[in-house]
Amino acid sequence: MRISREEVRHVAELSRIELRPEEEETFLSQLDDILTYMDQLNKLNTDDVEMAFHTWDLANVMRKDEPRPSLPREDALANAPERTRDAYKVPRVIE
Repeated sequence: MRISREEVRHVAELSRIELRPEEEETFLSQLDDILTYMDQLNKLNTDDVEMAFHTWDLANVMRKDEPRPSLPREDALANAPERTRDAYKVPRVIE
């Protein structure tokens, strides 16, 4: 095993996941399989492989930044649970 039960518990704690003992065993096996596979990948010679930043050859797909009419205020506030005048009303977070 490349990973210990204590490490699985630590990862679960960091992830805020509560595991039952049988789940610990499942994750122990799965994480060990992942680490074994990563070891196989680390053994590959990638010296002549060009770095890939993206798998698709895409250009900038954003729309042009041109002025256009915005959503009317009443429509934007239509589903607000609470509003005050012309804005959303939210709980105070800074005192």
